[in-house]
Amino acid sequence: MKSLNQLENENSDDKPHWGYESYRDSLTTVNEFGKRVWVYAKKPFGKWYKWRGVVGYILLAFFLTAPFIKVSDHPMLQFDFVHRKFVLFGSVFWPHDFYIFLIGFISFIVFIFLFTAAFGRLWCGWACPQTIFMEMIFRKIEYLFEGDAIAQRKLTKQRWDAEKVLRRGGKLFVFYLISFVIANVFLAYIIGSENLQTIIFDNPLNHTKGLTAIMIFSGVFFFVYAYMREQVCTIVCPYGRLQSVLMDTHSLVVAYDYKRGEGRAKWGRSRDEKAGDCIDCYQCVDVCPTGIDIRNGIQLECVNCTACIDACNMVMDKIHKPRGLVKFASINGIEKGEKFSWNARRIAYSVVLCVLVGVLVTILSVRSDLQATILRTPGMAFLEVPGGKIRNIYNVKILNKTFKDLPVELKLESINGDLAYIGKNHIKVPKEDYGAGIISIDINKDKLPSSSTHILIGIYSNGKKLQTVKTNFMGPEVYK
Repeated sequence: MKSLNQLENENSDDKPHWGYESYRDSLTTVNEFGKRVWVYAKKPFGKWYKWRGVVGYILLAFFLTAPFIKVSDHPMLQFDFVHRKFVLFGSVFWPHDFYIFLIGFISFIVFIFLFTAAFGRLWCGWACPQTIFMEMIFRKIEYLFEGDAIAQRKLTKQRWDAEKVLRRGGKLFVFYLISFVIANVFLAYIIGSENLQTIIFDNPLNHTKGLTAIMIFSGVFFFVYAYMREQVCTIVCPYGRLQSVLMDTHSLVVAYDYKRGEGRAKWGRSRDEKAGDCIDCYQCVDVCPTGIDIRNGIQLECVNCTACIDACNMVMDKIHKPRGLVKFASINGIEKGEKFSWNARRIAYSVVLCVLVGVLVTILSVRSDLQATILRTPGMAFLEVPGGKIRNIYNVKILNKTFKDLPVELKLESINGDLAYIGKNHIKVPKEDYGAGIISIDINKDKLPSSSTHILIGIYSNGKKLQTVKTNFMGPEVYK
């Protein structure tokens, strides 16, 4: 089967030029027979690639170390879906904090809308874990074992001799080892670094579930980076499908300046002086990790990785033409010469995002370490006790959101009365768990303004007030 680059380099008279739209009818990685076209991306070089490497390795370091970093002796990041416990920068969140996650998720979605409307699919090429792992680790290993694009094509055509087995087999073996490491890190985000270390160093037979999970994750990651590769970005990822809706003609994207480049002609003595700056060298196509021709315009497959910018700039330097034939620009910037600005759409997204972030910060700042519910015992009426007092019995349930045991003291605050514990003289709430108890509240009958009175109960720990809970106190009908 011919590679994408081979197909593109054949039938040069039929190559699509600006305005030719048939390339939108199908994916570049699928041929006319519906079969996969393998992309042999040329090794990129240049300023943008160096900066992308700096960003990528910083994000890689964060991803690989985050579950092992401690904040106040607790994980910096942990997403324990099994026990519904989530730790973010040392603070624990539970299902009761769902509204915080909802606001945070909505804020993230609005940010994606704003970021994409302004900068196109820049996230995909510079910050997405799929792209970073593929380009900064797996692709480099592939170059190490199989060479650059030309050597890779040659190896694919080569019969299965000892050299091919060693090169291809060695690459896949290292791919799986790295996938295994990624799977372990991924699992650490879920079960915590301590539990992961136990699984690794203890007898594997004692942790068959954990070992099975690691092997499954390893297989998935291996399949993604050894076979699916750019298909994840073009077929699986929903964000790639959404980008065409989120972007407009003002969005900054990796774009080809067709006004300057069209009238393409090969470089040589016979070249017309009036020809465009594009010399049809196909370097921008050869380095593209998704196999597209950026000169066709904005496409679903483009992840704004900027490899084509570096490749084109190097060619422009060699033929003594200005850089920027392929560059970060908006469609309006190329067609009308407009400069980047914040239009009404971006301003609206920005306002909504600022409001959501403000609400989220406010909620987090006033969030209590405890969450308490105090409800009258079901099926139990009020009691009249000696001294002209009315007694109500309450069930108390308290969730401790911290990583330490908390002794809890309850105080009646909004009305004079007596609060007493039933069965034990205090309530102690274990860390990351619930505590429960039963209390009685006695209030003088003549102090009750109605048969149902709202009362406030303060929740204290070590002398510090953590929360105020409102509940109802029932009494006899009051006649005035």
